[in-house]
Amino acid sequence: MKNVVILWLCLSALAGCASSTNLSLYQQLDGRAGLTRIVDSFIYQIGNDEQVLHYFEHSDISHFREGFIMHMCMLVDGPCKYKGDSMVDIHTGMHITEKDFNHVVDLLVNAMEEQNISHSIQNEILSRMAPLRSKIIRI
Repeated sequence: MKNVVILWLCLSALAGCASSTNLSLYQQLDGRAGLTRIVDSFIYQIGNDEQVLHYFEHSDISHFREGFIMHMCMLVDGPCKYKGDSMVDIHTGMHITEKDFNHVVDLLVNAMEEQNISHSIQNEILSRMAPLRSKIIRI
């Protein structure tokens, strides 16, 4: 009987873990509210960073904010449809270096850390963003 109880407790615990992994990445991030918190933290990180701030000097921050929220929402399987310009169109002529690109990724990681996003979810987000790299670094 004791073994049955232990087995039942173990299976119950595993079932609880399985149900949380059935959530979409969008849901695990707390939907649009969670994405908004990440993007707001990211914008704050950029605004306080002399190395990359110049890339954003002439940006309409509210437009950038809304576009980045929508883009991230689409990347994490949310219900959003990104309708903004292509990554090539946005970044052409900006002359973004690999060093600065990597630094902006670090700022995004800092923003996710600030919002207590787990490393596994951070890695999933970054892996979904990685294919955009060649569209952004356009010297």
